[in-house]
Amino acid sequence: MANGGLVKELQELEPAPGVTSLPPRDVRARRPFLLRALIRLRTLRSIARIAALGVLDAAGIFLAIWTALELKALLRGKSDLILSYHQAQDVAPLAILVTLLLFARSDLYADRAVRPGFTRVIASLFQATVVVMLFAIVQGEQFSSYYIFYGSLLFALVYVSALRWGFEKLTGALLRMGGYHRRAILVGTGAHIEAVAHALKGSEIHAVGFVSLVPRPANGIKDLGPLEEIERYFEEIDEVLITDPDFPQERALALIDTCHRSGVRVRVAPSTMEILMDRVEFVPGQTLPLFELKPPVFDGVDFVLKRTFDVIGATALLLLLSPFLAVIALAVKLTSRGPVIYRSLRPGMGGATFACFKFRTMYANADEMQEELERHNEKAGPIFKIRRDPRVTRVGRFLRRWSFDELPQLLNVLRGEMSLVGPRPLPMRDYARLEDWHRKRYLVLPGMTGLWQVSGRSELDFDELVRLDFLYLERWSIFLDLSILLKTIPAVIRAHGAW
Repeated sequence: MANGGLVKELQELEPAPGVTSLPPRDVRARRPFLLRALIRLRTLRSIARIAALGVLDAAGIFLAIWTALELKALLRGKSDLILSYHQAQDVAPLAILVTLLLFARSDLYADRAVRPGFTRVIASLFQATVVVMLFAIVQGEQFSSYYIFYGSLLFALVYVSALRWGFEKLTGALLRMGGYHRRAILVGTGAHIEAVAHALKGSEIHAVGFVSLVPRPANGIKDLGPLEEIERYFEEIDEVLITDPDFPQERALALIDTCHRSGVRVRVAPSTMEILMDRVEFVPGQTLPLFELKPPVFDGVDFVLKRTFDVIGATALLLLLSPFLAVIALAVKLTSRGPVIYRSLRPGMGGATFACFKFRTMYANADEMQEELERHNEKAGPIFKIRRDPRVTRVGRFLRRWSFDELPQLLNVLRGEMSLVGPRPLPMRDYARLEDWHRKRYLVLPGMTGLWQVSGRSELDFDELVRLDFLYLERWSIFLDLSILLKTIPAVIRAHGAW
């Protein structure tokens, strides 16, 4: 911020007789010696951060492989720490190299302010495991089991996450002891300012005030006046956050240039177009560069990653939950007449129908009562929902409350008809009522869970649900899938909107 103070002092100085006053120094120009020294210091800090995290990640991977090998030896009654240590030395270098490269690709060595969290670590470790396993198979390695891969992955999740958590806590404590926090001004219109301020609570960014283009009532943040006077606060802040994606373009460009000339960082909330640009493809033109928005489908590497993740995840969940599934099946069978598994015909990818498996939660004649219950529908749009549906059994109400009735869809995932995460498949009754623009959600496999389930479930109206589906399609990544899966558990426990 010293450069911002220098600019202000230069502006306030009276020019000497016969001397032309100098314009403010642009931070994009060559820096003076002291500032260059500070930049070098930041570079050294970045190198130290990357080195420290790299060492911790390498240690975590090595410990994970060593632990997996030693555990296997222990279960066989042949525990030998020295032998398993040497075995780990043989296989760890490749695993460490692949992991470090994938972590770097995922920005896991980026600055603290923008470094991704736990879900990105999980996804990258999963990808590293798949890459190393495929490499070993291609090299002709023979395995009596693939325990070394999934065992090492399990321990890597624990060790790497724990070491990174310790690093974050330690460095965070040191930064707080040094009085470090990033001070920001929020600039925008309407409720965007308040929403961003709320999201920043508890973070390292401290909102010193806001500048609104339209009058706003007091909201607990200091009103810093009109946009034209924002420069008065540049000595007190580190960055400006433009909170409104619809901020006027001309004023945004002027604000950004003013901030850059004073050494103030500018960040912008993403707009809908920026979300779409995640899947943009450059198309060269003769006089005008064009950008083509690609259809949000999963193909190539994306499809392989998602399908591999689905198969491994569904298999592991079925094995883990098999005793529980047997208990549910017995409860359904003993409490009402009819099949244990209900096969609901639903449209899948491209609208092709498939039998969606669910534990039966209704009485056997439920479909025959559908027409007479239509007038009691409590949802707008194509979806049919009744809070106290008389067709639901007592056990079925419990299963729906905790979403246990959806668990047989793990078989649909293994059959390639569904994915663990994706737009939820609608019954044929609801599908027939969709408008054409709604059906973009069927460009991909339907999912067992999705943004619906972690964003309000049945309490959202249909337009909001479709919007969430479109957002998922445009922003898909393996990290987003993992994040949704992790958030599904607390969403199910809260059961907000589950009816």
